[in-house]
Amino acid sequence: MRISHGIPVQADTPVALTIGNFDGVHLGHQAMLARLRDAAGRLGIESCVMIFEPHPREFFAPDKAPTRLTSLREKLELLAAAGVERVHVCRFDFDFARIQAEDFIVRILQHGLAARWILVGDDFRFGARRAGDYGMLKAFSAECGFEVEEMPGFTVNGLRVSSTAVRDALAAGELGLVECLLGRFYSISGRVVDGDKLGKKIGFPTANIQLKHNRPPLSGIFAVEVEMEAPGNEMPSSLEASSLDTLQGVASLGVRPTVHEHGKPVLEVHLFDFDQEIYGRHLRVHFLHKLRDEEKYSDLKALTRQIGRDVDNAKKYFSSLPASALSDKRLVQG
Repeated sequence: MRISHGIPVQADTPVALTIGNFDGVHLGHQAMLARLRDAAGRLGIESCVMIFEPHPREFFAPDKAPTRLTSLREKLELLAAAGVERVHVCRFDFDFARIQAEDFIVRILQHGLAARWILVGDDFRFGARRAGDYGMLKAFSAECGFEVEEMPGFTVNGLRVSSTAVRDALAAGELGLVECLLGRFYSISGRVVDGDKLGKKIGFPTANIQLKHNRPPLSGIFAVEVEMEAPGNEMPSSLEASSLDTLQGVASLGVRPTVHEHGKPVLEVHLFDFDQEIYGRHLRVHFLHKLRDEEKYSDLKALTRQIGRDVDNAKKYFSSLPASALSDKRLVQG
């Protein structure tokens, strides 16, 4: 998959295009990407996705913006796994926000990307003051030489699939519903960084995963499955589990109130039957089952006893599942 930052003045090759934030790359997004691939194949051109960084709502109102489901890296990995051939990452700033809708169509879609086929969602808006919509694209399509189609909302069991619905389910700890909306387990990936070594001191060593954002969409204690890159390698652009070492464990995602009074969110994973040095390695943590909410304990002894119970409960959860129930859900359905 080719990744470009910004939009060229003149495109070198035509594309079939869809535009959006694609946060989480849920089943609705995956349906759009499948339709994009089909159109690109029919027209004999590349499939292309335009995304924005940062999210426009993060730019205009960072304190009120929704928490991210995926970092930019995670989003690009998911798009690659879904078969997208090109991604344009557009920096969203004041200059970009001021582009008039008509100028966006001509300068960016027609010339900069040479779009020949465009797919947008039924709630898609673009340009300054969100003045552009599907109707405007349709009105310009003949003049600018592209086809345009609108994707209706995607539903699962009567529920509209959206990034907001995924966030709400994660916040409520409803990981079964999250699976239904994503078509896979929810995951967070990051590099193992140095921590305070508290887990090792109390007999439960943990891998401290670097978080890209300080507002993760879920919190608590979880049974997790972890994919780990081979030493010296980067994570592949595909999410196929067979390419990585897969381990089971229990994870804590939260502010650790027993240890810190005003701590920032931390993702720590205790891996079962594992004793290796993995600082600097990149892990992807799949959240399978929520064991409990985060709690504050009176002292470290009480916390240690509870961690022991969490480990036992996570192992019981894994022993109750067939292996296929895990491996199938690590793959992106595309």
